[in-house]
Amino acid sequence: MTTIATNKRASFDYTLADQYEAGLVLTGAEVKSVKTGHASLKGAFVTVKGSELYLTNALIPRYAQAHRDTSHDATRPRKLLLRKREIRSLIGKSRTEGLTLVPIRLYTKKQLVKLLFAVGKGKKEYDRRADIGKREAQRRIRRAMKT
Repeated sequence: MTTIATNKRASFDYTLADQYEAGLVLTGAEVKSVKTGHASLKGAFVTVKGSELYLTNALIPRYAQAHRDTSHDATRPRKLLLRKREIRSLIGKSRTEGLTLVPIRLYTKKQLVKLLFAVGKGKKEYDRRADIGKREAQRRIRRAMKT
């Protein structure tokens, strides 16, 4: 498993719960672009359209050696491939007040491109401060244990 892109802001901005792995519907040039490491999940999110899930606002630029396709849209919505019962469950969770589907990591599994995403609940400012305080306390404890 080779990690291609991560969403570093996800754990800072959301409390993440259940994680899911999904395949992506990509064109051949997009797959080559992703496998060369040219992808970004910054600002990306998972949306529901009808009874399908889409990765929206993820940046996958045009592959440099590909045919000059003028219609390539780097941030187009890309369909996620999941089982029907998982999709139904996720649609129900996403319609729940305050829950959203947050992409975490884009990676390859054998020759396939996969997306790891989670059900997240947005953190408030005081939640973020509490997390920072806990992290600092753990850091101080580790430093004290070393000396």
